Amino acid sequence: MKNIIAAIIVIVCIVAGGVGGNFLRSMSSGPSDPAAKAEKPAKDAHGEKKDDDPAAKKDDHGKKPDKDKKKDSHGGESADSEVYYFKFTREFVVPIIREGRVHSLVILNLNLEADGSIASNLQSMEPKLRDNIMTSLITLSNDGTTFESVTSVENYELIRSTVMDNLQSVVASGISNVLIVDMAKQDI
Repeated sequence: MKNIIAAIIVIVCIVAGGVGGNFLRSMSSGPSDPAAKAEKPAKDAHGEKKDDDPAAKKDDHGKKPDKDKKKDSHGGESADSEVYYFKFTREFVVPIIREGRVHSLVILNLNLEADGSIASNLQSMEPKLRDNIMTSLITLSNDGTTFESVTSVENYELIRSTVMDNLQSVVASGISNVLIVDMAKQDI
């Protein structure tokens, strides 16, 4: 009797997992509206879009794609575009030290807004950029006030301007802004 109950539970779990997986796959494949499916561009026998179909020449937003623009590894547009957003591979963790001990940690997720002309250089310079930014953040953490209130707009602007000023020594031109995407503080 024990083996039958265990087998039934396993079968029920497998069926529930299959149904759940099928449901999630159908949700991620797009809208289930028949009208939306009818708007999909026609494809030839090889699964490619037909050139004579006007819908095949438009992207998902109804605009014609710009063939001169190419996406880079960070999702931004490469050197042909005007603005490029560089995303660091990891967040910045800044220790706040009081009385010789780590009092709290501040975690920052920063991005750089730059010209497309330096986009290819930023990825190769990431270690140097991280070092420069961490030096700026450690300097700010030692002043005793900047990271005390992570909700202060003045502190955000101070962090942004200090990091931006110090980045000018590494990249003389091309970076137009430092974006603070996320910031969190954890007391220890």
